Amino acid sequence: MADPWLALEFGADPAERIAQIGAAHEAFVNAGAAPRVREVVAESWRRSAGALLDPEATAPVDLTDNALESYRAAHPLARVLPLFRDLLGGIAQDGAHLMAVCDAYGRLLWVEGHPGVLRHAERMNFLPGARWDEAHAGTNAPGTALAIDHSVQIFATEHFVRPVQRWTCAAAPIHDPTTGRLLGAVDITGGDHLANPQSLALVRATARAAEAFLASAAPIEPDVVHVAALGRDEAELRVGGRRIRLGRRHSELLVLLLDHPEGRTGEQLGLDLYGDDRLHPVTLRAELSRLRRALGPELLDSRPYRLRGSVRADFRTVTDLLERGDPAGALQAYQGPLLPGSDAPGVARLRRLVDGQLRAAVLAARTPRCSRPGPR
Repeated sequence: MADPWLALEFGADPAERIAQIGAAHEAFVNAGAAPRVREVVAESWRRSAGALLDPEATAPVDLTDNALESYRAAHPLARVLPLFRDLLGGIAQDGAHLMAVCDAYGRLLWVEGHPGVLRHAERMNFLPGARWDEAHAGTNAPGTALAIDHSVQIFATEHFVRPVQRWTCAAAPIHDPTTGRLLGAVDITGGDHLANPQSLALVRATARAAEAFLASAAPIEPDVVHVAALGRDEAELRVGGRRIRLGRRHSELLVLLLDHPEGRTGEQLGLDLYGDDRLHPVTLRAELSRLRRALGPELLDSRPYRLRGSVRADFRTVTDLLERGDPAGALQAYQGPLLPGSDAPGVARLRRLVDGQLRAAVLAARTPRCSRPGPR
């Protein structure tokens, strides 16, 4: 089976594929026809169209000058920039390619390469400080890699925005090795000749090398449990190198327990989950028993129900940074609303609290470093 993340199958004629995909793009944009392209591209075109993006749009520039310098100097991937240059620097200087690194919001942090290629790229705002997520720039390798959290290659007319269709690119996402949080993506951009397995393998290897570098520089915390619950409907735990994805109800219970380190009774948890006392206690005990099996008996205590050991959560990182007077750091750590699909009263209250505190702190700060999109 062909690799779905590669743009061209072995032996395919690039010019023929450009024409075929271009015709499919015109039919999709002008008539809403079902896109006859790779599924990863079709889904990205739908997201781009759903964002009401103009196919002739130009990516907006969010940060410039001192604001850009301050922002990327504080970004975690700044520590990995020498590694990116070491692994991709030769490609970036060969006169035919560019190396780019973006943050988790698709904002380009660094774009490097031959001056002549850079000048051509700048005409479409492929430059530091510009937003290349799908909502602002349409289908493109770094933006789509962030949207699907997977390495991907985007070829010529597969780009949603027409001015970008002369380029081909490959990108891979990069995660925080400790928390699993998406940090950004690394990309190489150039001509049609990049539509080959080697370019995709190269960015994948570079992303893994970046994560390994960050892991080697991070303090070892073997007994710490990390919980990610921002911007996702189901929480994810990282325990001793394992990743555990919880279901919706167990995610809600875990967040509620994290919010009450002193513990909660079964009755209190029932009210937090359902808003009334109609839930039979046996049902709640069964849910908690299944949660204990997922977490391990050493993590969940009872009478009252509470978490044991060192447990860190991404939403707590946001509130802790706010308490320390660092709204820029809190905004960097914010990955979206807390369990956005949950209607549990206790979770909804906590979600509003976190978003409200962050919004108020960012508005109060009114500094260039905080000129990023806040919680919606």
